[in-house]
This record gives sequence, C-alpha cells and structure tokens, in this order.
Amino acid sequence: MKNSKKILVDLPHKKHKNKIKNFAHVLLIVILFIILVYVSNITSIPNNLILLQGENLNLKTLLGLSISDANGKSVEAVNSKETKVSNSIGKMNLSLNLAGFNVKDLTVNVIPNTVVIPSGEAIGLRLYTSGVLVVGMSEIQGEDHNNYTPYKNSGIKEGDMITKVDNESVTCTSDLVTKVNESKGNSVKITYVRDGSNYNTEITPTKTSDNEYKLGLWVRDAASGVGTITFYDPKTGDFGALGHGILDIDTEELIDIARGDIVTSKIVSIVKGEKGKPGELQGSIDNGKIIGEVYKNTNFGIYGKLNNLDNVKQENNKVMEVMPRDEVKEGKASILCTLDDNKQEEYEIEIEKVYTSTNRTNKNMIIKVTDKRLLDKTGGIIQGMSGSPILQDGKFVGAVTHVMVNNPEKGYGIFADTMLKQMKEVEEN
Repeated sequence: MKNSKKILVDLPHKKHKNKIKNFAHVLLIVILFIILVYVSNITSIPNNLILLQGENLNLKTLLGLSISDANGKSVEAVNSKETKVSNSIGKMNLSLNLAGFNVKDLTVNVIPNTVVIPSGEAIGLRLYTSGVLVVGMSEIQGEDHNNYTPYKNSGIKEGDMITKVDNESVTCTSDLVTKVNESKGNSVKITYVRDGSNYNTEITPTKTSDNEYKLGLWVRDAASGVGTITFYDPKTGDFGALGHGILDIDTEELIDIARGDIVTSKIVSIVKGEKGKPGELQGSIDNGKIIGEVYKNTNFGIYGKLNNLDNVKQENNKVMEVMPRDEVKEGKASILCTLDDNKQEEYEIEIEKVYTSTNRTNKNMIIKVTDKRLLDKTGGIIQGMSGSPILQDGKFVGAVTHVMVNNPEKGYGIFADTMLKQMKEVEEN
C-alpha cells in the first residue's frame, strides 16, 4: 500500500516534467526555424546587384535586418531622386546588418538607362563549348567481341565537361578522339569540370575490332538552332537575345560556352502550336552570314556583340527607352517577331499578370496573344519566338520566353530591365 501511495504522489510531478520537456523541444524547434528563416533570407540576397538609375533597391528583408551605406547611413532605396547615394552612376558598397552587426557586404552597380533598338529578327545560333560535353554513356564491344565499360568507376557523369586529356587541352570532339587513339590502349588522365570545379580521373580505353580506342562516352562540342534577337545598343552593337538560356538537349543543363556565332537565318516553315504540342519556327542557317559573336549563355538569355550591322534587318529600327519593371502594367501590349515571310512585324498581345518582385526567374509576366493574324499563323507562342521583344506605350518592356504547353495562346515574358542588366554585366566581364 505504501508503494502504491508513493506512485500516486509522484505521478503529477512526472507529468509536469514531461510538459516542461515538451515545451523545451517545441521552443528549440521554433528557435531553429527562426534561425533558418533568417539565414535563408540573408543568403538569398545576392552579393552583387545591378540597378538602373532611378530604380529602387527592391530587397525583401526580415525584421531586424537593415541596409546601410559606407557612412553607416540607412538605405531604404537606391534611387537617384530619393537618395544621395546613387546620384552618380557607378558602384557603391553597402552593408546588410542584423541588430547592428554586419552580416553581409553588398556591391551595387548603378547603370544609366540606355536606349536600345528592339529587334524581333530571327537569327541562327552556333555555340561552342569550352571542352566536350558528356551527353551519354554506352558499352563498347572490344576486339574480342566482349562488351566493356571503360568509364565505369571513373566518376564521370552526364553533364560533365571534359577539358583535358593527359594534361593537353581538348576543344572539340575530334581532339578527344585523336588523343584517345594515340593512347594505344594505355590509361589516359581525364580532367573534367562539374559545377565549376575541376576533377581528375583515369580511364583505360577499349580497343575495338576497327582498331580504334574508345572510352564509351558520348560527347558533344557544339549546339545550333534558331531564335530571336531581342534588342541591341545602336552605339555599341551589344545585344541580348532569347530571354532564356540554351540547355543541352540530353542533359537539360545550361551549356557552358567558350564562344558562339550569330548568323543570318531564313524561316522556311511553321509548325502550328496546339494544346499539349508546342509549335516551332523551322529555319535554315546553313548559308547564314556571321553578324555577331556570343559571349555568354545565361538563364536570362544569350549576350554578345553584333559586329556586322549591315546584315541586320532594321525594319523596326526605332530607338526606345527601357521601361522599368515598376511601370509595366497589365493590359494591351505588342510583340515584334519574324515569321515565314521573313519580315519583322508587330502583333497585339495582352499582359495578364506582372510579377515585379521576381529577380531570379525569366517568368516575370504572363502574356496572351490576341492578334488574329498571329493566332492563324502559329496558334500563339511557339518555339523560335523566344526573345521576341514586348512593347508597351512606346517603350521596350521585355521579351517572350516560354509557352504554356496546355494553352499555346499564353506564355511568359522576362523584364527588359533584367536583360539590360545582364548585358551590362557581360560587358564588364
């Protein structure tokens, strides 16, 4: 009886302890969650920003986070009319602070709002990688008719870029083939790049019945296609196109290019878009003249310089201001594009949604084709129209980037100010 009484007396005390322990666990989880939210917010803010003169510093910060200039003065916005810090064009150093302590340094480059010429011309693209891209792997039948996988355990994966064989640079597929055959079956040292980092491995090639040596890797050194020039600077020839990056068809990764050419093209036919089936502008670039160079392939388009403007069509060569994203509004607009008549024409669209706070995506607007001429021809937005400039109220607003596969009348667009900033960034690098 004494023991049972003791248990009855201690029971409420144990329950109280459990409640305290549970509360402590919940409190710890809440604290960790808050820390995670703050760390995520801080890391999501880029170290380097490019702003147009007069544009606000549109950064979302949590309670307790503040931005200050080199003199310690709090900065709410970087705007030439509102703050002294951006009265002059150029770079400035800012600090991101938490409760008065610096947690991150920011560099903001304020650039002038350059006037450009929206193009809409269909062009051909030839891109060359800085090595050879691994796009697949397969077994090799040796001279003894057995199957081998020489790449096995090498660590190489699809999407890796092979840059060297036995410490000698590889710039194209023929380089790789030559160097592997010169090995005569001896192990070769392979240098490859993945996510910006270099790795080394060794592979022993397999000799085939054709007296060749192979690694079992499928590689590619170039990509080509048809797209649209979005805009160019008439003073410098610097241009932006597509509004999205070029991905490898096999790896679906952004192609890391060494260089590229822009060539004239001719649209020969149109595959009309239907629900669930994206259409396509089919063009020929075989006899195209080189009109420019590509320097950079980014998630926000391709950028370079037009150095043969005499061969650039200038049917709509109106110089326009770039409209800041804060001024883009829902409603009527238009796009410039080239169809199978190979003329740049303007077609009516509707901007249905505008997402001004999106900085890390090329889907800033939802647009809808309303022009019957374009709908009859293409069914809406189709492949090859990416980069077609979007105009509103006499200003350059952005570019077409993607089609909604289930409704080809609709698609997405990227802001013009994003593309202009990317072009300026490429200029500096």
